[in-house]
Amino acid sequence: MTALRWIAIALLALSALAVGLYLRDMGRAYDRIVGASRLVPLPQGPLEFAEGGSGPPVLVVHGSGGGFDQGALVAQAVLGDGFRWVAPSRFGYLRSAVPAGATFDDQAHAYARLLDHLGLQQVAVVAMSHGGPSALLFAALYPQRVSSLTLLSCGVASSSDPAQAQANEKGNALTMVFKHDALYWAVSTLLRRQLMSLMGADEAVVAGLSPGQRRLVDRIIDEMNPASPRSAGVAFDNRAAMPNERIAAIRAPTLIVHARDDTLQLYRNAEFAAATIPGARLHAFERGGHLLIALQQQAIGDEVQRFILAGHQRSP
Repeated sequence: MTALRWIAIALLALSALAVGLYLRDMGRAYDRIVGASRLVPLPQGPLEFAEGGSGPPVLVVHGSGGGFDQGALVAQAVLGDGFRWVAPSRFGYLRSAVPAGATFDDQAHAYARLLDHLGLQQVAVVAMSHGGPSALLFAALYPQRVSSLTLLSCGVASSSDPAQAQANEKGNALTMVFKHDALYWAVSTLLRRQLMSLMGADEAVVAGLSPGQRRLVDRIIDEMNPASPRSAGVAFDNRAAMPNERIAAIRAPTLIVHARDDTLQLYRNAEFAAATIPGARLHAFERGGHLLIALQQQAIGDEVQRFILAGHQRSP
């Protein structure tokens, strides 16, 4: 048998193995989300959500590439067992509709209707990454319904500076990757370090991950599978207008947690929020990139829980 034939056989075997692994992983990914959420009918279309835990209620708003499942993961990582969490899938994610011409304001109004459906008059709000814009607008538009607001590595304001242009390019690349299950699976499986870089964590951050931190990062990445049911949401995030100066209307106690070396949601977002929201408190970390929640899980969890409880106790 010629060398070329052996190479062809090896390539076919590798291709068959890759297809088998892909089909196995996709089957598990779809099975993981089936039956794990509910739908509430809204005028704009269905809104998906999951809930769990008991205690003071918290609305958990996921980032780009997420869904109710990422919200549940954030709740598990940051809140622990002492809170009742509600995690919606934002517009265009998984089973949530994306209305024509939708804005982050529309998403904020949808949160209010979801809380009405659940009989919750007031909640703490915890938002991660690109969950920030709609969470900020919810706090601005419904001040009586927010006991506290926590921003974890959140986007807040638009900018024309070169660093923001580079961050936007990363967002555009992620939009392309999320269009197809196979593409995101291949990138997340074969090019994981490069994907982490695209998600705002430099080589030093990735190299310094402990085994426990790496497990949380791997869950965040792996549980963005399946990707294609999230692609409309990622595209919506990339085109919707940021809240910018409108956040000056927020009156809820606000905690801002951000890493200075975040290259996806730049630290200037945290500085802008801290300078614009009356009384906001900024906790800055020197390193952690956009994976800060994994690197500083314990410290962030402890601080966020204390902050939420203090806001809950102050509320009427």
